[in-house]
Amino acid sequence: MYSPCSTIYTTTLPISYHTNNSSDLFTNHPPKKIQIRRSIVCLSSSIKMSTTAGQVIRCKAAVAWEAGKPLVIEEVEVAPPQKMEVRVKILFTSLCHTDIYFWEAEGQNPVFPRIFGHEAAGIVESVGEGVTEVQVGDHVLPVFTGECKECAHCKSEESNMCDLLRINTDRGVMLSDGKSRFSHNGKPIFHFVGTSTFSEYTVVHIGCLAKINPLAPLDKVCILSCGISTGLGATLNVAKPKKGSSVAVFGLGAVGLAAAEGARIAGASRIIGVDVNPDRFELAKKFGVTEFVNPKDHNKPVQEVIAEMTDGGVDRSVECTGNTEAMISAFECVHDGWGVAVLVGVPHKDAVFKTHPMNILNERTLKGTFFGNYKPRSDLPSVVEKYYMSKELELEKFITHEVKFAEINKAFEYMLKGEGLRCLIRME
Repeated sequence: MYSPCSTIYTTTLPISYHTNNSSDLFTNHPPKKIQIRRSIVCLSSSIKMSTTAGQVIRCKAAVAWEAGKPLVIEEVEVAPPQKMEVRVKILFTSLCHTDIYFWEAEGQNPVFPRIFGHEAAGIVESVGEGVTEVQVGDHVLPVFTGECKECAHCKSEESNMCDLLRINTDRGVMLSDGKSRFSHNGKPIFHFVGTSTFSEYTVVHIGCLAKINPLAPLDKVCILSCGISTGLGATLNVAKPKKGSSVAVFGLGAVGLAAAEGARIAGASRIIGVDVNPDRFELAKKFGVTEFVNPKDHNKPVQEVIAEMTDGGVDRSVECTGNTEAMISAFECVHDGWGVAVLVGVPHKDAVFKTHPMNILNERTLKGTFFGNYKPRSDLPSVVEKYYMSKELELEKFITHEVKFAEINKAFEYMLKGEGLRCLIRME
């Protein structure tokens, strides 16, 4: 159960002196130390969050005992965080296609039993040795990939592919000691991509946590932990369309629509959505898409269709399906001389594609991206501030379903049927 409580924050913020609107707290005025009293949703057992440090917590988790079978709500034990780890009380989580893919485990080396989940938001319950960046009560987003801040990738302004904490789907244990923090009746349950958010409590490496503004609603910003940031960043950080430019987005699922949102925010005048499912076209209009192309409606390659629509090709394209034919089309539909194509979708591990070398020699650029080129710890807090808190990005549009934690298998049913974009799971 949740209950309202009042929390006082003393902080230094650039504030507006003549408004009661919380969104105006971030307008450009001289900093002033103020106290903010606000009502938040908190746990009725909030005292527990300050008295359980160093102890094993028993809580509910949705356990995948075997591939493709419904998750089972079990009582599990969650061990205390070790060195450079944080234990988090998860309040909201959502389901991503990546969870589905590894739950089905087709053509993989299955790792079960396991606790899935990697898009979520919560509150720090306790911290392990060496953790100074967050403290009990901080609002955080667990992220499937991390930022150690020490490796060459983390120190580079051009990369977010941390050597230490880059996504590893086969590892089901923590880095510090090679053990799981989850157990059921004394037997270990494996982690998933270092997050395992389908549990009331989870333990993550500090490098996989983004500390965010406590004023941000956790039931909205939780979906920034993976797909939405991936699509948004692919456009804003990698494709970088100019104001008035044209952008083609291949695949109009949640990631593709986030890419379209990025194009809209950047000021693109034409955003062409490409998808074989015509049912997605009407919804895509809400995300800034101005025109639609269904490859099934044409007897020529879709890149030729787009070239004819745009007098030689679009300025930018973002491919979000992982289909190799779509990858080729996304690259070949950009204009020669300045066109940039960005690949986001993950193909089958044995997939290959080819294009004529002249497509590259004619000054088209092909790029890949991972998590929208965002560094989790450094960049996600500003994504929350710059895009969501400023109301440039409406995360509410992506949340099409909502279920209680006990009904988590309904979220799987929605996604397997292709219904909606994101299903919010409330950890009540």
